[in-house]
Amino acid sequence: MYPFVRLIWQTFKHRNDGPVAFGDVYTTYHYCLPWDLDLWVELNNGRTLTLYDMGRIPLGHASGLTDALRRRKWGLTVAGSCPRYRRRIRMMEKIEMRSRALGWDDKFIYIEQSMWKNGECANHVLIRSAVTSRKGIVPPSEVAKEMGNDPVSPELPDWVHAWIAAEGQRPWPPMSE
Repeated sequence: MYPFVRLIWQTFKHRNDGPVAFGDVYTTYHYCLPWDLDLWVELNNGRTLTLYDMGRIPLGHASGLTDALRRRKWGLTVAGSCPRYRRRIRMMEKIEMRSRALGWDDKFIYIEQSMWKNGECANHVLIRSAVTSRKGIVPPSEVAKEMGNDPVSPELPDWVHAWIAAEGQRPWPPMSE
């Protein structure tokens, strides 16, 4: 089940955070709770992606994205993710989550997030997100303008371009047999 209570708490906790400029690192703190665990008593890989929502949603609020979405009656969706897991996170360990927007292409906004414990990176994810309207995907340059930002994206890192290229070669729909 989606952690709505946790989401409400994070939204309330960060409601008065100062503005965050595009590309700035936004830091939130979380705990690995008993219902976040898998059979090996560590943070479940699926729950990890859900917890990343708890960092992106306050980032969206602090950056002005949430206001732009409300004004224009736009939606927001995750259109892809590429996680990397390196360290176990155990029950009740405190997690420092770092989130930042990297840039965009003609359809998607790319967000980098990482979870840290005891000064070490435990995992990292690249999120491809889309702003949507009734007509489909809203060009990110239009979203940037609505937020009062430059409509020209900062240059995406080479590793992000490589992932975009790899995703472009991936067949869709996937094999059906």
